[in-house]
Amino acid sequence: MNCQLASESIFYQNALYRFIHDAAGTFVPCSFSHVIAGLAIMLMLVNSVLLGAALVTWLERRLLGRLHNRIGPNRWGPFGLLQPIADLGKLITKEDLVPSGADRIIFTAVPLVMMVPLVLMTAVIPFAQDTMLADLNVGVLFILAVSSATTIGIFMAGWSSNNRYALFGAARSVAVLISYEVPVVISLLGVVMISGSMSLNDIVHAQSIPFLLVQPIALFVFVTGMSAELNRTPFDIAEAESEIIAGIAEAESEIISGYHTEYSGIKFALIFATETGAMLVVSAVITTLFLGGWNGPLENFLGWFWFLLKTLAIIFVFIWVRATYPRLRLDQIMALSWKFLLPLSLINLAITAVEVFLLRDSSGHLSLGDLWIMAAINIPTAILLILLMGGLLQKKVNSLPVRTETPMVPGVPTIEVK
Repeated sequence: MNCQLASESIFYQNALYRFIHDAAGTFVPCSFSHVIAGLAIMLMLVNSVLLGAALVTWLERRLLGRLHNRIGPNRWGPFGLLQPIADLGKLITKEDLVPSGADRIIFTAVPLVMMVPLVLMTAVIPFAQDTMLADLNVGVLFILAVSSATTIGIFMAGWSSNNRYALFGAARSVAVLISYEVPVVISLLGVVMISGSMSLNDIVHAQSIPFLLVQPIALFVFVTGMSAELNRTPFDIAEAESEIIAGIAEAESEIISGYHTEYSGIKFALIFATETGAMLVVSAVITTLFLGGWNGPLENFLGWFWFLLKTLAIIFVFIWVRATYPRLRLDQIMALSWKFLLPLSLINLAITAVEVFLLRDSSGHLSLGDLWIMAAINIPTAILLILLMGGLLQKKVNSLPVRTETPMVPGVPTIEVK
């Protein structure tokens, strides 16, 4: 029996999928070869996400150690490479508790609900030529829609735990996610207009020069917004304030850890792997949309290498920001989204629309020269706008009235808080 994958299939661009499909078709009916190929690829994707999360965890701890002038994990394996395996073994042996009064079905389903969007996003990212699982013509829309589903998983975790602190932590996280989703979506519209497509493959091919230079404002808004959605410093508000409602496991001094307060054992391991793997997947998306994807010297042979190198550079930026900047308050985080990033994204959208309208040819395409003209205009504009709006926002914060707290004990000086 011989089954050949049709060229019009959305999976045709994936060479590995074609190979598994055609090989399986020699042993089973053609209707089952799709199932076998799909299951094999999805299993590879899940394992890739989990393995990538483990490696990113090790890399983050080592880099944080270096940036904090300490060693970091170095006990298990050379350079501490086996530390993620030791951590996994520790979590697996922990007792898997379900709190009394919790919705057991939803509580148990949350780790899988949070991991599914991550795997689906990985399936449409072109790591090199002909490596994406599905070449969707609406890839950007698919990634935005699927990533938004994480909000549901976070709220499910807080609500199903029957714990007020978990619910409060989930509410904070959901508020930040929804607020930053708006400028993130608008920032990508400029990329779509310049490339003329929502296909991630087409966007990579359209980057004669990286969109990092053509869309610097969009890159700034997207990276900042995704940092907030990933609960990365300085936006890790879920573990702020009273130190009772925490949002992530690395705050070792916290008593309760936000929306996953009640999670332990393998469930917590899956949630933590999802949060860490999300940084890896988002870095891959940034590489695809703004850094030219696999483009580079000898891209037909070394495309995967250039993609990995660029992705690691983005991951380093996330880790460096975490080690450098202090945490923001909740009001500052919300103000940054609605008063700074949203206007920036709208201004960038308007500027890009005018540039595309004036520079595109009769077929609607932009030449390499047109992209360099846009870069020459947009880079100084981005610097000017970010400095100007940042100064206005800082002036607004400094002009806020000072709150004075009445001292509880006579003779104790009054505490003034900005």
